[in-house]
Amino acid sequence: MNLRVALLALLTLSSAAQSAELHLQLGSVKRTWSSAELLAHPQARHIEIAEDVSYKRPMSYRAVPLAVLLDGVLPGDHLQALALDGFAAELPAAAVLNQSGAQAWLAVEDSATPWPPLAAGKPSAGPFYLVWQNPAASHIGPEQWPFQITRISKLATVAERFPQLLPAADAPAQVQAGLMQYQKHCMACHRLNTAGDSQFGPDLNVPHNPTEYFAADFLRTYIRNPQQLRRWPQGRMPGFAESVLSDAELVQLLDYLRHMAGRKVQD
Repeated sequence: MNLRVALLALLTLSSAAQSAELHLQLGSVKRTWSSAELLAHPQARHIEIAEDVSYKRPMSYRAVPLAVLLDGVLPGDHLQALALDGFAAELPAAAVLNQSGAQAWLAVEDSATPWPPLAAGKPSAGPFYLVWQNPAASHIGPEQWPFQITRISKLATVAERFPQLLPAADAPAQVQAGLMQYQKHCMACHRLNTAGDSQFGPDLNVPHNPTEYFAADFLRTYIRNPQQLRRWPQGRMPGFAESVLSDAELVQLLDYLRHMAGRKVQD
């Protein structure tokens, strides 16, 4: 009986992988791609990723240049990639469409040769995973490598959608720059002032801002290496090395968070 149950589970997983769908909502253009269609796409090819952010090692994928799927998207547009777990990566279209710097690819998992799990007891990064070749050329951060993607949408800018995130009009340039760091590195997992699409992590301003309860320099330490400060086997927040978030950019982010502590929305 246990063997029959196990076989049924494997068949169910195989069927789910084969029928995986990616939904594109690009303004008036809407399209759903199946895994099979993408694997057979005329521009699909095998690519090598030297330093895979999620697997922490070199990886090989069958992938499609993401730009070829984005009908009607212009460099000035704004995109969002939504994952199955609520992770919502905000992506400037210019970076995704770029052909001379970092190259954005949609890796597609083939159920016949599934990818390895991300960790023991975890699923793989599939069925759809945004990976980059030469990411340093366009300063692509780890939060811009969303995996288990279910939908890619063209949306209004973050500032237009979520004015609760905006600093005061007379805020210093350092704080304004910090908003950009928050958008790039934090917004995929967190909301702030209840604003954002992610369902992944806690709000960073209500009821309390981390600058209000992390004493001394502990918040900086936590951002650099969460496990160094708060050891937790199930902790999912990544550390942000200086190669990803420079010391100057980290100061901008902290200045933005401190500023927003004085701009809380009402519960």
